[in-house]
Amino acid sequence: MSECESATHSTSAVRPAIRDSSFYIRDGNTIIQVENTLFKVHQSMLVKDHSTFDMMFGAYESHSETEEELSQCPMPLEGISDECPIILQDDTVDEFRALMFSLYALPSELDLAVSDDVQLVRLARIAHKYQFRSTEAWALRALTAYYTRPWAYSIETLVQATDVAVLCDYPELLDATIIKWKRLLGEGRAISKAIVMAERLSLRALLGMAYHAMLLEGRAVWDSDPYLSRSHRIRLLSGYYNISRFCEQLPLNPPRLEHHISCVWREGCEEAWASCWKLIISDQEGGIGVQVMQFQDVDLLGRIMLAESVVKAFAEHEIPTGSAVDGIHVQCFKSALRATRGNSGESEGGSGTACRLVF
Repeated sequence: MSECESATHSTSAVRPAIRDSSFYIRDGNTIIQVENTLFKVHQSMLVKDHSTFDMMFGAYESHSETEEELSQCPMPLEGISDECPIILQDDTVDEFRALMFSLYALPSELDLAVSDDVQLVRLARIAHKYQFRSTEAWALRALTAYYTRPWAYSIETLVQATDVAVLCDYPELLDATIIKWKRLLGEGRAISKAIVMAERLSLRALLGMAYHAMLLEGRAVWDSDPYLSRSHRIRLLSGYYNISRFCEQLPLNPPRLEHHISCVWREGCEEAWASCWKLIISDQEGGIGVQVMQFQDVDLLGRIMLAESVVKAFAEHEIPTGSAVDGIHVQCFKSALRATRGNSGESEGGSGTACRLVF
């Protein structure tokens, strides 16, 4: 018994391979096995787009320099029969079926496919693996368009789409999926899944937002959430302590002010800005923040976002400033607004601070 036959018999004894209902094509010339499913397709389709299959089949043909030599060279055993197919490792039947669909589909069928995010995720992943570059690019563009629209999606598929965005290094799709995650976190949904995913993909800004959202849920939720590990809970306890202390000190630490060249009394301007910041951010009696909203001890992002809103309203004269900005040079106050926005920015601001304090 040949090595190929032996391997096939061993596999068949456990789980016999079946022919795919859609892509076991009668006049196909190459048989591929994925998991326990056989596909019979055309080699000419597999070699499109200078894919990995093109290189694989080309390596065989390169051994024969002329047609005569090629005709005399024995064909490779793999891929010519159900008993000895080309076996692809670490792929799923659904992924390979998605790839075959993209290669054989009619234009009208592709138009319908752009509304199926599950199929697009599968296609993008396997097209990336086998270097179908134009197919990968099409799937990523379609996914980005899908996630920039208010269409329904599952949390599981959103996780997979975020994975694909990182895998394929496609920032437009990553930005679109992160917007969806931020909305979910704001609604208190899928927080632990966001933590696990953002940690695995090293998305630190999103990780900071997810930890912050979980801190606001309280310890009873942390302890009962099945997705969180012991190390996650330890980080949350440590983060709760660190962020609570940071929030206590926040009124005493205003964002750094870059003085305008026309500001001649910088020391006084600095002191006036510090007083204004304390008035805005303090949750003590008389503070602007406490008059607007009550915050939890660890709601760092809420405090900073409120501060940005108040400073912006002062700068644009949307609310009366009273004596709050007395002593701050008018051009320096514009710098104060930029500094406050920097504190609330997602990559280096509140969520980044929250992430650093948790870790």
